[in-house]
Amino acid sequence: MSTDTPASAPTDSPTERYLAVQRSAEFAGLRRALRGFVFPMTIAFFLWYALYVILSAYARDFMGTRLFGSNINVALVFGLLQFVSTFLIAWYYSRYADRKIDPVADKIRHELTGGES
Repeated sequence: MSTDTPASAPTDSPTERYLAVQRSAEFAGLRRALRGFVFPMTIAFFLWYALYVILSAYARDFMGTRLFGSNINVALVFGLLQFVSTFLIAWYYSRYADRKIDPVADKIRHELTGGES
């Protein structure tokens, strides 16, 4: 039986660099910025969708109220607004990411890869 210990990984190994980035304040701020957008927006959209489903199930008279002509009712408008809100969230996230997330992520990537893209 040998008492030799395996050689330790070089200090500049990719694993060590990734772990160092993971422990950095910049990365923590990046995760905080992402979570600060994603969690509240997910909860808001889920509540909005749940309102639509609950009203459709339990407030049929309200959802069946005609608004325009003979075929446009509250339920149809709410359903279409689900699509509108989805696109608005995607658009807003794109703007948010461009301002708050992408610059920090690009900086971290640049430091991690040593300037390679």
